[in-house]
Formats: sequence, structure tokens, C-alpha cells
Amino acid sequence: MISASLETPVGPLSVAERDGAIVRLGWTSEGGGNSALLARALDQLRAYFAGELTEFDLPLQVEGSDFQRAVCDAMLAIPFGETRTYGSFAKELGAPPQPVGNACGANPIPVIIPCHRVLGATGLGGFSGQGGVETKVALLKHEGAASLLI
Repeated sequence: MISASLETPVGPLSVAERDGAIVRLGWTSEGGGNSALLARALDQLRAYFAGELTEFDLPLQVEGSDFQRAVCDAMLAIPFGETRTYGSFAKELGAPPQPVGNACGANPIPVIIPCHRVLGATGLGGFSGQGGVETKVALLKHEGAASLLI
């Protein structure tokens, strides 16, 4: 696995690739790896934070259970600037909300797989990235979904 990083408005982010797919995004400045896919991922993250990209186009490999992958696939279907609730995902996936929330929290590729777009029924819910809920709010504001927070 190789990784590369960049500075963003929500802190340093690193992306890791293995076997031609992005497998992880973390709040670190680790890396130094070089590949066409990593360069593409960093370019897309830069464009996202510059307001020039609303949908990532990268090969992703979510490691985990079938349920984890199903939740990540459902999150990928949420359009830029929109949100869903844990409960709506639970209904869609035929599962209780708590396991859905746990799977969102275990998302290995946040930002690119937009777990920040999933909210609780009566509040923001959590966010596993550095900065927690404050980072989630920053990402939602960046996407123009902040009206939901008022």
C-alpha cells in the first residue's frame, strides 16, 4: 500500500492505494508515494475543496463486511449538497439504525465516500474524522448543505 497527502481546509489528508484502488483516507500528512492514481486522487480532492468538483471519480475498494460495503455504496449515492438520515439508510438496507451508524463511522474513505452527508434524525450524528462534528459541519457548509444546521 502506498499513500500521498495534501493540506486541505479540514487539515492534512492522506489517501492510500492498493492494487489500483483507493482503500483509505485519513487525517494525516503521511505519504510520499507516487502513482497515477494517487496523483488523480489528490487532484480531485484539491478540486473538491476549491469548489470545482462535486463527484469523485476514483476506483475505490472498501474493505470490510458486505454490510459495510452496502452502507458505503448507499453513501456514495448521496448527491453533493444533500443529506440523508441514518434512519432512511436503515430502511433502505433493511437494518436497524445503530449498525448503519456504526458502518458510517467505520467508513475507511471519508470525504470521498461522503459519510458527512448522513445525519441523525434529531441532530448531526457523529463524525469519525479528525475534528469530529466540527469537521462534519465544515464539509456540509462547503457543500452548501449548512441550511440544514440552522
